Amino acid sequence: MTEEFITCDLTCSSPSADSEETLKLVKTADMECEQPIFSVLSDGVKQQKEAGDTSTSTTTNNTATDAESGIFSGECELCVEHETELDWFCGTELKLICSHCAIVGPCHGHTVTPLATRVTAVRNQLVDVCEKIQLQALRIERFIDQTLTAKEQKLQTAASTAREQGSGSDQRSTRGTGRGGAASLGGGAEGGGAGGAVSPHPESSLEPGFGEVEETEGVGEPCDTEQLNLNPACSDSKLLRSLWATAVLLGPNAYGSSNLKFDERTVSPLLSLSDDFCTLTFVHKKIRQSPPYDPARFDCWPNALGSVPMSSGTHSWVVDVGQSAAFKVGVCYSSLERKGSGNEARLGYNSQSWVLSHYDGDYSFCHAGKKVPLQVVKRPQRIGLLLDWLSQTLMFYEPDSSAVLYSITHHFSAPLLLACAVTDRSITILH
Repeated sequence: MTEEFITCDLTCSSPSADSEETLKLVKTADMECEQPIFSVLSDGVKQQKEAGDTSTSTTTNNTATDAESGIFSGECELCVEHETELDWFCGTELKLICSHCAIVGPCHGHTVTPLATRVTAVRNQLVDVCEKIQLQALRIERFIDQTLTAKEQKLQTAASTAREQGSGSDQRSTRGTGRGGAASLGGGAEGGGAGGAVSPHPESSLEPGFGEVEETEGVGEPCDTEQLNLNPACSDSKLLRSLWATAVLLGPNAYGSSNLKFDERTVSPLLSLSDDFCTLTFVHKKIRQSPPYDPARFDCWPNALGSVPMSSGTHSWVVDVGQSAAFKVGVCYSSLERKGSGNEARLGYNSQSWVLSHYDGDYSFCHAGKKVPLQVVKRPQRIGLLLDWLSQTLMFYEPDSSAVLYSITHHFSAPLLLACAVTDRSITILH
C-alpha cells in the first residue's frame, strides 16, 4: 500500500561558473524524480530550449496539484539562505531544502527526495497506521465482549460463594464468625472460582463483523495483563484476597478481641498509656517521667507492643489514629530489641517488624529498612490490620471503605505482637 521513497543521487562535480544560470533553469523545468538530479537538470534545460513556454504551464499545474492536496499553504516557505522555494526533502538531515541546497549548498551529496513524493509516501504510511489501529480496536472490543464479561460473572459467583460460606454455624446471624469464616472464605473463594467457570460468549452473539476481522502484520490478539489477571485458581490473586478480607471484616470480630491491649511493660518513656491500656499519647519533654527499669521497655524509640501474641488463626483489629501526623502501626516478633537508639529497636528498620508508617503526609510500608510508598486518596482516621496465620498474610486496610492499603505474604517464623509508635498526639486500639 505504501509507496517506496524515491531518492535522487546527487553526484555532481564542483559547481561551474554557469551554476546560477543552470539553477534558474531548474526552477522552470519538469523534473523526473526517477532519474539522477543532473540528468533531470540536463533534460530540463533541453526541454526549456525546445518547448519554450510549455514548461512554465507544467510547473503551474504541479503547484496547483500540491495546493489541492492541502500540504502547501497559499504562500510557500522559502529557503533562508537562497530565498527560493523549499521543494525538496533531505533524507540525510530530515529537513526541507531548496534545489540550491541540494546542488551547491550544505546538502550536496545527500539523499534527497522531491517534496511531493515525500508527502505522498508519508500520507500512505499514516493510512496504514490508522487501518492497523482500527483493526486493533475491533479486536479489543471482541476481547472485552468474550473475555471480560465472563470474568465478571466468575467474580460474582466467587463473591456469592464467599458470602454463603461466611455465614457460619449461627443461623440467627447473617454474618459469620471472624475466625471460622475467614478460614473457609480463603479456600472457598479459590475453589468456587475454579469450579464455577463460565464459558465465553459464542461467536454468534457478537456484533456483525467481529468474526470477520482479518489478520494483519504487527497487530496481535489482546491478552490478560498483570492488572487484568483474574484467574480464580491463582492463590495469590489480589482480587480474591480482597474479597476474602471483606467477608472476614463483615463478621462480628471485625474490631478484634477485647483482650488486645498495650503491654504496660513495653511502653517507652516518651509515651503515656491510658488507664484502659488502649491509648498511647506522645509526651512532651517537660512533663516526661522516668518509669522504673524494665528489660521489656523501649528506652529510646517511642514504641509500645501489644499484650497478646498471635501464632495461629485469623486476627483483625483497628487502631484509631485520629489527627496524628506521625505514627506507625504493624506487628513484630517478641524478640525485637528494646534498648538503644539503633535500627534494631526501630520499627520498620529491621527484619523483625512490619509496619505502616505515616509521617509528614506520606504513607509507606516499612520492613528491613526498605520503604514502599503508598498512594492514599483520603487520609484515614482509622487503620485496620488483618493477620491470617494459615496463609501467612498481613493486610493493612481502611475500615470505612474496606480499601486495602497494602498486603504482604511472608513466612512468619515466630509469634507476632501488635507494634505501634507515635510522635504526634495519640493513637487508640478500638474494640
